[in-house]
Amino acid sequence: MNALLLLVPLALFLGLLALALFLWTLHARQYDDLDGAASRILFDDPTPGGRP
Repeated sequence: MNALLLLVPLALFLGLLALALFLWTLHARQYDDLDGAASRILFDDPTPGGRP
């Protein structure tokens, strides 16, 4: 029973922390360009000096 007095508030705190971090990433616009990263992997980076 004593363990519940520690674990329940700890679980609530971690859940609220995860929600706060998720909302922060939404506010920082982390999820705006989901297709850009998927298509960027298909193309080669330009080489320095313009040589292939």
